[in-house]
Amino acid sequence: MKLLETVKINQWNLQSRVVMAPMTRSFADLETGVIHPDTVAYYAKRAKHGVGMIITEGIAVSPEARGTIGIPGLYTEDQTEAWKEVTAQVHQEGGIIIAQLWHVGRLSHSAITGGLQPVAPSAVQANGLTHRVGLPYEMPKAMSEEDIQKVIQDFTKAAINAQLAGFDGVEIHAAHGYLIDQFQFPWVNFRKDAYGRNKYLFLEEILQAVANSIGAERVIVRFSEHKDDTPLFFWEQPEKEVIEILDVFRRTGIQVIHPSAQTYRKPLAGHELTLHALVRKHWEGVVIGVGELTPEIAEESLAKGEIQLAAFGRLLLSNADLVKRLKEDKSIKDYNPKSDLQHLR
Repeated sequence: MKLLETVKINQWNLQSRVVMAPMTRSFADLETGVIHPDTVAYYAKRAKHGVGMIITEGIAVSPEARGTIGIPGLYTEDQTEAWKEVTAQVHQEGGIIIAQLWHVGRLSHSAITGGLQPVAPSAVQANGLTHRVGLPYEMPKAMSEEDIQKVIQDFTKAAINAQLAGFDGVEIHAAHGYLIDQFQFPWVNFRKDAYGRNKYLFLEEILQAVANSIGAERVIVRFSEHKDDTPLFFWEQPEKEVIEILDVFRRTGIQVIHPSAQTYRKPLAGHELTLHALVRKHWEGVVIGVGELTPEIAEESLAKGEIQLAAFGRLLLSNADLVKRLKEDKSIKDYNPKSDLQHLR
């Protein structure tokens, strides 16, 4: 199987094309954002059994970046130090581990951020409830240009801390309706300045700053059509949107991207192509596929060159040894969220 091949992507030597998708696990201390010791075994076990690349759950770049309780951080020395054991163990098992850097913007509440008002491009309140805690989203503060520069610095500092902690790279979470994505919402971004006139400027400046600090070859970007708080949203001109955002990645030197689809094989609304097929049409670099993939769908997509890496979420929760099972042609266990300590096995 192509899925089980070793492959070199940039400077990363991967023991397979299988990627562990980022999944919120809330493994950190509620107050400090320092990861729980069980996090080490959780990630190391997947690397031990042949996962080529692990992308962590979303890691907050600042206290106000958090969208629920138990979110780990990379903005303090203690948080950075705690991650060192995780990266060391993953490397010992032959794996590559990427820190996903995250800021939820308006999809939060001051009870989660330590009393800080959530921020957004404009003061527009989101519909819905925060993850796990179930608090209604608060009215966010419209970001000043000073606030914007602070967030860019927060992402940059977190990327530098990730490197200090031994991570092989970072993934910038610019998907799913979180802060970076919110600048691209016409119903959230009513700004009259440069960040309103150019909806991709905030993303571009974050990518450029992070690339300048740790190297563009160590940066992955996740983006999506789907928005967590607006499930019925769809791009009116999907091809135009994809072309424009890919141009941002080219300008900033990004080489590996992670288009996030809820269902891999579902075509985009008003278009004959799926998200990944449309991306491949206009992108010459590396693509990570994701969206309820099965090994069979992944293998087919790898074979035709639509993607270079395949990310699995729930399958890797229920099968830490997924790669081994595929190699030995063993059955794959179905995901069961009620299983005892499912998330730590």
